[in-house]
Amino acid sequence: MTPGEYFVMDADGAVRGPVDLITWGRFFEDIDARRVARTEVAEGVEVSTVFLGIDHSWGSGPPLLFETMVFRAGDGGDCWRYTTHAQALAGHDQVVAALREGRAPDPGGAS
Repeated sequence: MTPGEYFVMDADGAVRGPVDLITWGRFFEDIDARRVARTEVAEGVEVSTVFLGIDHSWGSGPPLLFETMVFRAGDGGDCWRYTTHAQALAGHDQVVAALREGRAPDPGGAS
């Protein structure tokens, strides 16, 4: 992957691309198509994992195409990025579990 390339994700979580900017833009408009998981942990605390469609490693390491964030009262906070759909799902579940158990989230292998 080269920095600046655009990618889309199939319904099964497979990454496809690179694609042109128009194809990526149409895909990116649909949050449901790029959402991996979303969990309300407690009132005002939500964990959201999405497909980014752009490599956020910026050429230094494996591609980072997925992101988990913790939102508290609507404000983004902690953030972890992943290479694969499977890693993103596992990271999402680990963050949710940690928050429910009152621990600081630390999904192993995330960047």
